[in-house]
Amino acid sequence: MPQSFRPFETSLDEAAALRALRQATDGAEDGELFLERRASESLVFEDGRVKTASFDASEGFGLRAVKGETSGYAHSTELSEKALLRAAETARLAVGDGGGTMAPGPQPTNRKLYGDADPIEGVAFPVKIETLAEIDAFTRALDPRVVQVSASLSAGLQEVVILRPDGTQVADTRPMTRLYVSLIVEENGRRESGSHGGGGRVDLTGLISPRMWQPAAREALRIALVNLSAEPAPAGTMDVVLGPGWPGILLHEAVGHGLEGDFNRKGSSAFAGLMGQQVAARGVTVVDDGTLPDRRGSISVDDEGTPSSKTTLIEDGVLVGYMQDRQNARLMGVSATGNGRRQSHAHPPMPRMTNTYMLGGSEAPESILAGLEDGLYAVGFGGGQVDITSGKFVFSCTEAYRVKNGQVGAPVKGATLIGDGATSLKNIAAIGNDMALDPGIGTCGKAGQWVPVGVGLPTLRIGGLTVGGSGG
Repeated sequence: MPQSFRPFETSLDEAAALRALRQATDGAEDGELFLERRASESLVFEDGRVKTASFDASEGFGLRAVKGETSGYAHSTELSEKALLRAAETARLAVGDGGGTMAPGPQPTNRKLYGDADPIEGVAFPVKIETLAEIDAFTRALDPRVVQVSASLSAGLQEVVILRPDGTQVADTRPMTRLYVSLIVEENGRRESGSHGGGGRVDLTGLISPRMWQPAAREALRIALVNLSAEPAPAGTMDVVLGPGWPGILLHEAVGHGLEGDFNRKGSSAFAGLMGQQVAARGVTVVDDGTLPDRRGSISVDDEGTPSSKTTLIEDGVLVGYMQDRQNARLMGVSATGNGRRQSHAHPPMPRMTNTYMLGGSEAPESILAGLEDGLYAVGFGGGQVDITSGKFVFSCTEAYRVKNGQVGAPVKGATLIGDGATSLKNIAAIGNDMALDPGIGTCGKAGQWVPVGVGLPTLRIGGLTVGGSGG
């Protein structure tokens, strides 16, 4: 009887798949067959009723052949030998006349960073709806100024198998869940919003507990009420203190992308050619760690089959590493770091972050704020834009406060932070001892692909950022 693939059953014969893969990669330097089965469910409760309830299921494969800087990629939602052979012909075009030597495969691992139970099936559908209705009612009852509530639950399971030309297989089953509460408050004709949530590679049981969603609802309300009394943000160049946790999104965007291997190999990153040089203030250590159990950005193995790792990128201010997939690592003469990720079987892998954060320092957060004579305390962030080549960034603050003479004053609204990653790293003046990770809600986009990620940061003081705002 033909052997099927683990962890899920398909009608695809493993021997036939291996023949097609070897046909595609004959004379190549690397390549793999990536099989995927995915299911996801999303529920949104808004204005006292179910607004959306969706379920999606898909499966397919991606076949890749790599030689030098060129890669051929073909994918299909049809798991059949016929589709595989067509894909092999397409991917084979990248190899040309052959002559390459196949790179050794990743070292296997039995490490599991999360469970493999399907979170969609773990909680009955009526219970999910009842929980969302409870969140809605609870949140509205918190304050009479709440005029709109939106509560959402999402769950999914991704099963992957990676087959290499030498016949080795790597499998991973990846759960994902997320809970989110957002609301709008109104007072004297002014409306403001607030939101909070959390999640990770965990089941839904913990997320739908009142111990999880009640604090999330209260935090969303707190943020909205803060903004309800916010004054116009000041404008000018000033020192900024970043709060711990989610503000690490600024580090992720302004610095993290610039430390991905492909941008540095091609010389398009602001950090290209600076390996071993001082790129940040002393005391700054930045890591990308895909090995944290149950975290949203964690992966037992990446989408090329390489075990994830904890990669130090900047150590005591010195650039010491990049995040690498197999292709860019081979071309740069270094080892892959387990950062080859893809959105789905329809996408080729590329170097991507997992959980990227700065290690904590020795200073108390209170003393960092006390040392800020005239500046901004930024606690929450929304969207942002970054130019990888220059490192220049623009980020909007969702929660920020004016600080004068070390005293945290009134909240401000409409603040944007403008600067560049390389300069900001060197202008870090104080690092707190309170490093925290985000609550598990991050998603990162690159080249049209989206993957779940995590960020983290201690309280941080950065000198000389440009603050855009409408106030004086």
